[in-house]
Amino acid sequence: MSTHTETPINLRSVLTPVLYSLQRPLHLLRTYNPHNLRADIMAGITVAVIMLPQSIAFALIADLPPQMGLYTAIIGAFFGALWGSSDQLLTGPTNALSLLVLGSLSSMFPSGTNEFIIAAGLLAVMVGTFQLVMGLARLGLLINFVSHSVIVGFATGAGILIGLKQIGPLLHLSFPSDNLFEAVRGVLATLPQTHPATAVLGIGSMLFVIILQRVKPRLPNGLLTMILASLVVYLLALDKNGIDVIGQLPRSFPPFKQLPIFDLDLIAHLSSGALAVAAIGLVQTAAISRTMAAQTGQRLDNNQEFVGQGLANIFSGFFSGYACAASFSITAVNFKAGARSPLAAVFTSLFVLAAMLLLAPLAAYLPRAALAAVLIVTAYGMIDRKEIKRIWRTSRGDAVIMIATLLATLFLRLEFAVLMGVLASFARYIAITSQPPVHSVLPDENFEHFVHKPERPVCPQLGVLTIEGSLYFGAAQHVEEEIRRNLEEHPGQRFLLLRMHRVNHCDVSGLHMLETVVRLYRQHGGDVFMVGVRETVWEKMRLSEFNTFLEMDHYLTQERAIEHIFYHILDPGICIYQCPVRAWRECQTLPKCEHDSMVAVGTVVPYTAVTHIPPRELWRQLMTAHKGGERPLVIDVREQEEFELGHIPQARLAPMPQILHHHIVLPKQEKIVLVCRSGRRSSQVAFALQAEGYTQVSNMEGGMIAWQEARLPAVID
Repeated sequence: MSTHTETPINLRSVLTPVLYSLQRPLHLLRTYNPHNLRADIMAGITVAVIMLPQSIAFALIADLPPQMGLYTAIIGAFFGALWGSSDQLLTGPTNALSLLVLGSLSSMFPSGTNEFIIAAGLLAVMVGTFQLVMGLARLGLLINFVSHSVIVGFATGAGILIGLKQIGPLLHLSFPSDNLFEAVRGVLATLPQTHPATAVLGIGSMLFVIILQRVKPRLPNGLLTMILASLVVYLLALDKNGIDVIGQLPRSFPPFKQLPIFDLDLIAHLSSGALAVAAIGLVQTAAISRTMAAQTGQRLDNNQEFVGQGLANIFSGFFSGYACAASFSITAVNFKAGARSPLAAVFTSLFVLAAMLLLAPLAAYLPRAALAAVLIVTAYGMIDRKEIKRIWRTSRGDAVIMIATLLATLFLRLEFAVLMGVLASFARYIAITSQPPVHSVLPDENFEHFVHKPERPVCPQLGVLTIEGSLYFGAAQHVEEEIRRNLEEHPGQRFLLLRMHRVNHCDVSGLHMLETVVRLYRQHGGDVFMVGVRETVWEKMRLSEFNTFLEMDHYLTQERAIEHIFYHILDPGICIYQCPVRAWRECQTLPKCEHDSMVAVGTVVPYTAVTHIPPRELWRQLMTAHKGGERPLVIDVREQEEFELGHIPQARLAPMPQILHHHIVLPKQEKIVLVCRSGRRSSQVAFALQAEGYTQVSNMEGGMIAWQEARLPAVID
């Protein structure tokens, strides 16, 4: 019966977010504010002007036909906007992903061949499928575990490789450029073969872009450079004198392409590259969307963004494009142009389509040298020197990941470089979380907060440790080792207080570790207490019955923990006679009386080793003594200062060291009841007196604390 009722509820809980993610365009249209239409259209026009030449240039980085860059821009911007979550994010071809696509495919197919183009489309579909599945499975949080240093390292390496690769078309040279060594060697070997006209046009275009960026940074410098270079080629007929041109682009909508989606061998060969492209695309997209959200205050949904990127790549692959992702430069232009909603990116897609249909014939005069010039300037901009310095100064761990990813990008296959950087991020995260700090803490000067002050002397009886991380299987051994190390450094600390308020998660391995620690301290005659146990951790303790192993009275409140342990657990004999430290608020007024040869101090007396008398029974015997009953001799073994603060009526003061050193001799023939603050010192004295032949000695159970709790009268001197 329960199975039939629970299954539909579980299915609904799973399907509801999936359906909501897929119905995102309907939600956008229903909630769209018509007042944003003009701003979105103007932003769409502005971005299209810049995106048009960039898309062609990025396609050439991947050694793909220039129209594939345009198709990717049209499809990627459309689907990425309608199914994404950011209002300003704009999806399309990017320089880093273009280089990564080339690196993933160049080892399997010759560039420019039909097989190479088909494989690029299939790779995009695989990338989109990975991203879509992650989004629908609500795995957007995984992207948070990939370090930003991976993107910085890969972008830096990609910028260097793109710049070297574009030297070829800039100077009309031909050389292999699969890695850094080949590219540098190829440039040096073929430099004498430079085509003068191409070099003049290419270098001139590059200077024009740089000057335009400095003088008029808001102008579409890439587009203006390409238009000017095309006019020079047309007017001087340079296309007939050895200048390579793009050639006329097709004037059509993005055509549907039949892809070998059931070719398992090809899919297997493309899988590592697809994972790398998907990872870099998602990390790059998440970083850009967060940057925009920080300025707009928009609340983002990583899972929805994964869905948008996944659909953009799937449809891009099927409609003659290649892998795409969010572009920071284009997104920044979209934001500065005043985009109010995702429809601005949709308008960009439509304007790029219109421009391609109208202006395609003009590409017949667009020189590849001008595109190479634009790409070299763009590649130089990919090297974020300010961010590199910031990472280097801030975190050595992030710096190592950045340098490792950079070197791998320069010298290894690109998909392996990316995956290595991602794995390094996960490895660093695991290393950090598997070694949570375990600090020994003490109260501050005002006894209001606990602080880590390793230079201060600690309490010889009680250790207080703060665990600053989750107790999962990867961290359990480290935490146990830190606790054992603390016990080895302070072997007298038989009692341990664990501050658990920063432990958000605890699995079975963590619980087993805690059980081991409790056994360890109990074997030393001590015990373990906890404060600040979170609800999620407590639920795991309850389900595993750990709360029966470590009893309920061992879970204390933050405010009263030290007070409870000090007055009920710690040995006051050690506090008074052996400890010069005043670590806690409770021991600030405690008398400190050092004596030699206090053998009984610190020993644990079993409860059954001495006779105990409850406070009310002692009071009854004292009262019946007035009626002729035998009156016990009440001996208070505390110090003078403690005695004066409150003692049992008619009790005699005989401090513990004076009894043990025989400075005070008690009568053996009388019935003696020993009293102290908590019953620990008096039980130790009773145990010592029994060893000397006292047969009528007993200990008042709980000491003066129990006496006061029973509301019995006390004398204050």
